[in-house]
Amino acid sequence: MKEKLVNAWSKMLEKLESWLDNFIVNLPNILIAVVVFIIVIIISKYLSKLIARLLNRTNLQKSMKNLISKMVSIFIILMGLFLILGILNLSKTLNTILTGAGIAGLAVGLALQGALANTYSGIILSYIKKVKFGDWIESNGFEGEIVDIDLRLVTIKQVDNNLVYLPNKMVIENPIKNYSTTSQSRVILGCGVGYESDLRFVKKLVIDTIVSKFDVVEEKEEVLFLWKEFGDSSINFELRFWIDSTSALEVAKAQSEAVMVIKEIFDENDINIPFPIRTLDFPKKFTLPDS
Repeated sequence: MKEKLVNAWSKMLEKLESWLDNFIVNLPNILIAVVVFIIVIIISKYLSKLIARLLNRTNLQKSMKNLISKMVSIFIILMGLFLILGILNLSKTLNTILTGAGIAGLAVGLALQGALANTYSGIILSYIKKVKFGDWIESNGFEGEIVDIDLRLVTIKQVDNNLVYLPNKMVIENPIKNYSTTSQSRVILGCGVGYESDLRFVKKLVIDTIVSKFDVVEEKEEVLFLWKEFGDSSINFELRFWIDSTSALEVAKAQSEAVMVIKEIFDENDINIPFPIRTLDFPKKFTLPDS
């Protein structure tokens, strides 16, 4: 037992001595590899900042600019690692790493299909000029302003200031309504007046009121006033006009203001906006029972 321990101890010492010899022999290469690694880190940071500055002059979205600058930095670091492995005479290790990376990459790709789909969709969104920061959009049942687009999520700020995080894949695969693609928006409002009203007078009164109260975009078309139907209690109309706005919130504010000014002008001219009523027709001989 004692001899076995002595033999084991001597073998361990021999192994340590060989490692020490190899370390001393390769010490110049190790120092060079450390210097190369430091230089690579510095170059990657410098090139990343330089690429970011150059991309700021382009029309690419912020998320795409960050992605490209990070990819350049990662590429430089990977090239530096390959160079360091060559300096240290670890070419066989490099082949082993590449083989393992291929197998691991396949396994990770299968496990992260959803995440990779969102990343790919984020890259596509970064190139789409019709969907960008500050746009007011409606997608997947949510409406609001785009405040961020990254490689995983599109962040929307709603009217109530709450944030909605939509996976990029859902935004790409579903319809998007962008209120900001044009410089104007149309305001649509419905209302009704009593059957005793002068319809031509009502039409002129509403149009004149809207033109005087709002900065209507005249080059689009005049204020459009359409009588729609004979309702149960009123004759209903629809009002349409354009305003200089791309925000759904501003459209809602314009609708609210239009309701107020139309109600005020109707009150001033004794025009009735009837509410649903029900008329009961009793027989002539009908009498109420004594209470």
